This record gives sequence, structure tokens and C-alpha cells, in this order.
Amino acid sequence: MAEIVKTLAQYAAYALELIAALIIIIGSLQATWGYFRKSLLAKSGFQEINLSRITLGHSLSLGLEFLIGADILKTAVAPTWQDIGQLAAIVAIRTVLNFFLTREIEQADRKTAPG
Repeated sequence: MAEIVKTLAQYAAYALELIAALIIIIGSLQATWGYFRKSLLAKSGFQEINLSRITLGHSLSLGLEFLIGADILKTAVAPTWQDIGQLAAIVAIRTVLNFFLTREIEQADRKTAPG
């Protein structure tokens, strides 16, 4: 029974990693397309570049959250102390990255918000 749970957790972690990769890829493509469409072709200004950065930032933030979930699932079933230490380091790094990314997105949102 424990082996089944471990296998299911592993597949769920792989699924979360795939979802994270897709979110990041799609967000990167959207941000790139928005940048080229609005900045280069329409000769728009700095605000359009910021909107592309916000789009990319949201995708990266959501992708990081899915990756943290995948890491937790990988370690959830019968972890060793080394696994727990590695998880703690990975989660800490990704959480700090996500914190600063979210803060930058909020600042950019305030700059581009009308009014």
C-alpha cells in the first residue's frame, strides 16, 4: 500500500512539474508576443513593456508555486533527513524568489494602473 501511495505521489509531482513548465512557457510566449506586438510594431512606450513584464512575472510566480507543490509531494512519502533539508532549502529559495517577484509585479501594476 505504501508503495502505491509513493508511486501516486511521484506521478502527481511529475504532473505538477509539467503544469509549471507549461505555465512558464505559455506566459513567456504571451509576454514576448505582447512585447513585439505593442512595443516594436506599434511603437508604444514604456508602459507596454511593463505590461509584458507583468504578464511574465505572473506566469513565473504561478509556475514557482506549482514547483513548490511538486517538491513537497516528492518529499512527503517516507522522507529522510537529507530529503527534508533539501526540500527546506529549495522551498526557501523559491519562496524568496516568489516574494521579490510578487513585490516587483505589484510595483509595476501600480505604475501601469490608470489614475
